[in-house]
Amino acid sequence: MLQAYALSNARRRFARAHILCLKKCYGYGIISKTAFGEEMKKTSIRFFEDIPVRAVWEEQTSKWWFCAVDIAEALTKSKNPRSYWNVIKRRNPQLSTICRQLKLTAKDGKRYLTDVVDEEGVNTVIAIIPSKKSLVFDKWLKGMGTSIDEKSKQKAYELFESGLINDIEVGTVKGLQQIHSYIFGGLYDFAGQIRSMNIAKGGFAFAPAMYLKENLALIEKMPEDSIENIVKKYVEMNVAHPFMEGNGRATRIWLDLILKSNLHTCTDWSKINKREYLEAMRESPVDWSHIFQLIRNAQTPQIDDREIFMKGIDYSYYYEQIDE
Repeated sequence: MLQAYALSNARRRFARAHILCLKKCYGYGIISKTAFGEEMKKTSIRFFEDIPVRAVWEEQTSKWWFCAVDIAEALTKSKNPRSYWNVIKRRNPQLSTICRQLKLTAKDGKRYLTDVVDEEGVNTVIAIIPSKKSLVFDKWLKGMGTSIDEKSKQKAYELFESGLINDIEVGTVKGLQQIHSYIFGGLYDFAGQIRSMNIAKGGFAFAPAMYLKENLALIEKMPEDSIENIVKKYVEMNVAHPFMEGNGRATRIWLDLILKSNLHTCTDWSKINKREYLEAMRESPVDWSHIFQLIRNAQTPQIDDREIFMKGIDYSYYYEQIDE
């Protein structure tokens, strides 16, 4: 048990009266490969008001193609977006001329041929589907790629695709610093640097800077021999919050490296609901059982599946996205 502030009884009592907030993010292009050896493709999950909008990059046309059903759901919040899209498509024959069918991963983890449209086609779909969200959706889609979070997420993809992820120290503070430095390098001047100032979010004060190095040394020594101990270590690192910004995004990558190295599993973050995850993290300084259950139930042995890891980046950044 940690002796410093990170696990002190005083901190636990204090935590009961405060809230841990995790906010910000968007989704963008990744590179994936199916388990069946299909050609590598860039895929994407972008979130519009909590609704995932899938996309796939096609090298032949050098275009992003967006899932038409997802667009229909984002615009209408339909309970059955597939049926809604089919009706709209029948009533508007011109949609058939702008649609392609490319494979996208569905909720069941399988890949199916799906109606997709390019950026010009998206404009046509927006014009045809009656929605008060049309202008907001159009602005959201065109604004992709310009925020710090979006640029950071691209760097997170690169960390995996470059193979540099294999050089990261597993389970150490230095390893976490390496991850943070890479994904936020050039975006924050404090990338990879342990903070020297006190920080708080949503009224919850993270470990005081004066105790931080001591806490981090103790956290680093926590065992990694079971999923229970690994999740405890993850929770304590979150409470320590060693960086001024970007802790959650870096620490979730750090967590999966520990799981992969020690248990030969990783987390399929797409199986963990955003709101439930945030609630579990708010509870975790006092009671870690909820976040443990979520992470344990989302474990997969597909540790070498690029799409699992890249999808994990999409969802990790989605957890940080500010809810309007």
